[in-house]
Amino acid sequence: MTDPIGLALRVAAILDEHDVSYALGGSLASSMFGEPRGTIDIDMAIRLEQRQFADLMNTLEVEFYVPAEAARQAVEQSTSFNLIDDDGLKVDLFVLGESPLDQHQLEHRQRILVREEPPQYLWVSAPASQVLRKLEWYQAGGSVSERQWRDVIGILRAQRSVLDLADLAHTAQAIGLGELLDTALRTAEDNA
Repeated sequence: MTDPIGLALRVAAILDEHDVSYALGGSLASSMFGEPRGTIDIDMAIRLEQRQFADLMNTLEVEFYVPAEAARQAVEQSTSFNLIDDDGLKVDLFVLGESPLDQHQLEHRQRILVREEPPQYLWVSAPASQVLRKLEWYQAGGSVSERQWRDVIGILRAQRSVLDLADLAHTAQAIGLGELLDTALRTAEDNA
């Protein structure tokens, strides 16, 4: 049986061992703060420096298939690469750059208890970062992904009372998502 949280914890332990900052994102993270939905996709944003690359790769390659050239390019270009475990499950690692959203994602991440016995935690992208990242993906995909839009609305509805709307709006404006965020906030309010 597929255990996305268990897989995320395995990868997080390796990242922690190599002092690589990360934040769980994607559908798994949005399900924690918004509308739950089934997923086996694991997305993690990471801050990976060139000096950490070789040691991290050596450790990852013990447990996962890692396309080495794709990983190297991802570090150089702030793109993504994936890990595949023995069961064929995939983890996408998104190497963060210096954009305002990349900075926001790590600065606002939250440590969440994901298993109680024994206590196990993951760093998870904060709801505001998830909204912004999903809006970015929604816009990049031609503003047609109902799944991304539904995740955004679900997070906004569930987290509206605790979101720092001023910070959210400021960051959205800085990355060109201000109008799209306004539309999402109105939609979430109308469907509350």
